[in-house]
Amino acid sequence: MSSEVRFFFEPQSVAVIGASRDPSKTGHIILRNLVESGYKGEIYPINPSANEILGLRCYKSVLEVPGNVDLAVVVVPARLVPNIIEELGIKGVKAAVIISGGFRETGTQEGLKLEEELKDKIRKNKVRVLGPNCQGVNNPHIGLCASWPLVKSKGPLAIVSQSGTIAAAFELWAEEEGIGVSKMATLGNKVDVDETDLLEYLREDTNTKSIAMYIESVRNGRRFLEIATETSLRKPIVVLKSGRTPSGVRAVASHTGSLAGSYAIYYSAFRKAGIAVAETIEELYEIAKGLAWLPRTDKDNIQIVTSSGGSGIVSVDYAEMLGLRLASLDESSRETLRSKLPSHCIVGNPLDLTGDADATRYDEVLSVLVKDPNVDIILTVFGDPIPNASDVIKKWFNSGKTIVPVYIGGGSVEIIERKKMHESQIPTFKTPERAVKVIRALVDYSRFLKINQMM
Repeated sequence: MSSEVRFFFEPQSVAVIGASRDPSKTGHIILRNLVESGYKGEIYPINPSANEILGLRCYKSVLEVPGNVDLAVVVVPARLVPNIIEELGIKGVKAAVIISGGFRETGTQEGLKLEEELKDKIRKNKVRVLGPNCQGVNNPHIGLCASWPLVKSKGPLAIVSQSGTIAAAFELWAEEEGIGVSKMATLGNKVDVDETDLLEYLREDTNTKSIAMYIESVRNGRRFLEIATETSLRKPIVVLKSGRTPSGVRAVASHTGSLAGSYAIYYSAFRKAGIAVAETIEELYEIAKGLAWLPRTDKDNIQIVTSSGGSGIVSVDYAEMLGLRLASLDESSRETLRSKLPSHCIVGNPLDLTGDADATRYDEVLSVLVKDPNVDIILTVFGDPIPNASDVIKKWFNSGKTIVPVYIGGGSVEIIERKKMHESQIPTFKTPERAVKVIRALVDYSRFLKINQMM
């Protein structure tokens, strides 16, 4: 199955069916993004009324393309899509992404009938299909942006989504933070390829370190849980499941025509499979980022170090709310810290270095905390501009303790320091709440690995 799905992400050639000369049309945008993303394979624009688009020769039909076509991106009116699938079958195209909407999601009999016809054509012509009603795919590692917006940053995070906008937001956040993505795929109405097929492929993908999924429904629950459990033992999965309320269930039906199902059942099944459950779009991104790079720990004694008293208190509150344990420093650590730190610093949990703290003070503190047997996780909050914070974190990140950095209120200095940490594959977070939620997910995932590897 994953060998078939790979043509969505690793094609040698791509045809854009419905390529347009109009820069405002989706068929033009996708073609332009393929060109500008640096894709090295063959690109074939298909448009019966154009000879050339963006310097590329156009063909009236995919059947006129002289070479093989691995992937087709279909951007034509819905009523034409079934016939396009027939042509793809004749041509021997392996995979197709159907961007076009106008099927089951419309809630009309006409749309439903058209989707059933599409399914029939897919079965008969043996073409693997993503969509319809989706926003395409992206593999920055080979410059394949058959989607929009144009995202070129390569990284460790994969996103699979039934919402194109959520996938795009995820990609843009990863690009903005200098982290990047490994793969992006949008599911749409998933008449053929579904979340489980993609999960099976991503499990084997060496560029993917964590997998984020926004899903409205699961088509085959038993198979999904089997593949998800196997995948979780190799790399983390984070899921945001919508349709958690009666109104949300109705909204899911009108978005992609899916049946959302009972959220309580989904939640229980996800946890059993080792999946981290996100409650917001931001959490989906932050947890995926954290689980991709943070050292595993199944112990949850957390020590908070901060130069911001308020942020420290918020961290304590949120850690306790999420069931994490506040570490109690070893007495020898307390004595050493008191001897190293100015008298106005508060040696406790949180350990408040106060507003005049600099990177050197953090370095001195971490040199003690990484040796403390009572500490498993060090939540390190940099408040206000603190230059060279990244040097300190990089120095101690592989110390054997799990160090989770937060940078808040640091302005232009924060931007520089966060970028330096991300370049070193160290995830940083903008608020203590986000970091603590990631820590909770990290501990749960580490415990899942420990339990299942012992079995």
